This record gives sequence, structure tokens and C-alpha cells, in this order.
Amino acid sequence: MLLAVDVGNTQTVFGLFDGSDLAEHWRIATERHRSGDELGAQYKGFLDLGRVDGISLASTVPQLSRSYHEFAGRYTGAELLELGPGVKTGIVVRYDEPREVGPDRVANAVAAADRYGPPCIVVDFGTSTNFDVVSADGEYVGGVLAPGIEISMDALFERAARLRKVDFVEPPSVIGKTTVAALQSGVVYGFAGQVDGIVTA
Repeated sequence: MLLAVDVGNTQTVFGLFDGSDLAEHWRIATERHRSGDELGAQYKGFLDLGRVDGISLASTVPQLSRSYHEFAGRYTGAELLELGPGVKTGIVVRYDEPREVGPDRVANAVAAADRYGPPCIVVDFGTSTNFDVVSADGEYVGGVLAPGIEISMDALFERAARLRKVDFVEPPSVIGKTTVAALQSGVVYGFAGQVDGIVTA
């Protein structure tokens, strides 16, 4: 089976594919200083590593990329393919500096073009909110990077002494009648408005 791993700055998402079918998937916190051995111990808790015959990796954390290569060789014996410059993805990257495009952004563009067909826009809510565009010709042509929801909320709560962190849920109305509802409205409708504004620009 193929172990597909997306290492983000905040979270790591991984899944086991049986052919083109996603059999299982998990989401865990990204810990930047994990060694290959620590990754091996961690993954043994989730899946039978003996079932893994290939690994694909998209990582925005360079020091963890090295650890994943160690993990693959020591604990699975499976070939690891890391998405990055020079790897054939089936999509042309039309970017002034192609090496600057994160592998997560390229993977999202490839998946969206495959699933929905071009043209398309991918919006990925992570540490940053990424907007990535695939042209009608099926080429990755760039996008927008904006501060993510969680780090935006963290910055607000860190600097506003009387505000406390709230759950990320849709409030009963856009106009908040409590501080909690007003904050939730700002987050939910503010980021929805950001998406609408950028996509329609």
C-alpha cells in the first residue's frame, strides 16, 4: 500500500492508499524535531508498516524531510518519493521561481485538476490560507498566501487583553450579541468574505 504523507507547519496528515482508494487516514500535530526513529515508533502506533510498499511525501518542514527518508529506509524498506523541484507531477508550474512553490501547493493543484478538471482554484486552510490557481490549460499559474485562521486568532487573543479564544463555529447571526458570538462572526464570516473576495477578484 502507498503511505501518503503531507507534513504541514502545524499538522501532518497521512493516509494509506490501496490503489486509488484511500483506505485509512489520520491527522496529528507536526513536531519539527522528530528523528527517523521517533517517526518509526509513532507510525507503528497507527499502521502495520509491513503493508507499506511505497511512500509519497510533501513536506513544508525541511528538517522533517530528512527524518522521513531515515524512517522509510529503516522501518519500511519502501521507496520514498518526495514531491519537490524536478519531480514529474503531470502539471506545468508557471511561476517566476518554481522552486519557491511549496510541495503542498503543487499537490493540491494536481489533485484538484485531476478531480475537477481545469480551470480551478484550490483554497487550503492551514497555517496560512493558500489559494492556488490552475489555468484552463491545466497549468499551475500561482496564487495567494494569506495568514491562516488559527494564527490570526492567536495574534488577536495575544494582543487583546480582554478577549479569550473561542470555538471556531458559525454563530446564530452575523451581528454578535455577545463577545463570543461577535468573535465567532468575525472569524467565520471574515474568512468566508476573504475567500469570496479573492476568488472573485
